[in-house]
Amino acid sequence: MIPSVLPTYSRAPMSFVKGEGAWLIEADGSRYLDLGAGIAVNVLGHANPALVKALTDQAQALWHTSNLYQIPQQQALADKLVDATFADTVFFTNSGTEACELAVKMARKYWYDKGDKDRVEIITFSGSFHGRSAAGIAAAGSEKMVKGFGPILGGFVHLDWGDHDALTAAITDQTAAILIEPVQGEGGIRPLPDQCLKGLRDLCDEHGILLILDEVQCGVGRTGKLFAHEWAGITPDIMMVAKGIGGGFPLGAVLATEDAASGMTAGTHGSTYGGNPLGCAVGCAVMDIVSDPAFLAEVNRKAGLLRQKLEGLIASHPDVFEGVRGSGMMLGLKCKAPNTDIVAAGYKNHVITVPAADNVIRLLPPLNLTDDEIAEAVKRLDAAAASLS
Repeated sequence: MIPSVLPTYSRAPMSFVKGEGAWLIEADGSRYLDLGAGIAVNVLGHANPALVKALTDQAQALWHTSNLYQIPQQQALADKLVDATFADTVFFTNSGTEACELAVKMARKYWYDKGDKDRVEIITFSGSFHGRSAAGIAAAGSEKMVKGFGPILGGFVHLDWGDHDALTAAITDQTAAILIEPVQGEGGIRPLPDQCLKGLRDLCDEHGILLILDEVQCGVGRTGKLFAHEWAGITPDIMMVAKGIGGGFPLGAVLATEDAASGMTAGTHGSTYGGNPLGCAVGCAVMDIVSDPAFLAEVNRKAGLLRQKLEGLIASHPDVFEGVRGSGMMLGLKCKAPNTDIVAAGYKNHVITVPAADNVIRLLPPLNLTDDEIAEAVKRLDAAAASLS
């Protein structure tokens, strides 16, 4: 008999009833150090006092009105994002998946309104993950994502990650945009080198096409900048954001330049819940903290400390680990042992990590992880690795 919860997940045998900062707690009081943060969502940890206050204050006033009316909290968050980024305008969604749907629509509508109705193709890359909607799985294009769900939405050109020659050859007069993650998350924590991101921007400018960045996982302070593309000194035309922007509350957004968004006029897109007062109140609190240069400086300092300790961990267990990669607090341990075995061994040692492709485990902790918690995390990872040696 099918369970009451649709069995699309292979769930770990833990159930948490409470969270405190970087810790998750089961009903029996067992405490787990959370290096997954809800898959890069809880950027300020669990039950962060500032976010709790923002949510409860708003919940006592107004939850939902719909986008038929002005929403002051939405306007405030949009202004914060516009002030802090390349963007001129923002549309709020509930998730990264919904952000992908709009980014695709926006890019195609841009060319349609310019009279170039055949310019619909969007170039994407192997190892990518852009959500599980029709557009998201079509953009990724992997057999794992699309098998059994045909017919698949057309208009995507899939290239091998890092194949510069193929990218140049793939651009035609039907190319609308290039869509890429500055750091692949599900794909195994693969950062795009700064020079490659600069090259992509130059290529888009040369051919007059749009650059769409998916910063759903790598954005909102995760790499030590507010958004990962800032390391390369470039800006996109359209950017997908979610996960960390709500600090645990379901919230996403599409940020865009005025030009890129020019086709999205009244009636071309909508969302019942997107940008509701609750989500945007929390998003404002997240932005107030994470966009602070002093906070980001601490993220970079702690990321350096964590990476240094992980290098020592790898040296101590050369039969288990191969190396560390990533940026900021978005790190991946490339494994020699099966990554799922290491994740499971971590559970036994009460430390949570997240598996990814390319036999990698992801470390995506809260950005305010303390120095002592970093030391404790590596200690528990060490014990997990020793149990497999």
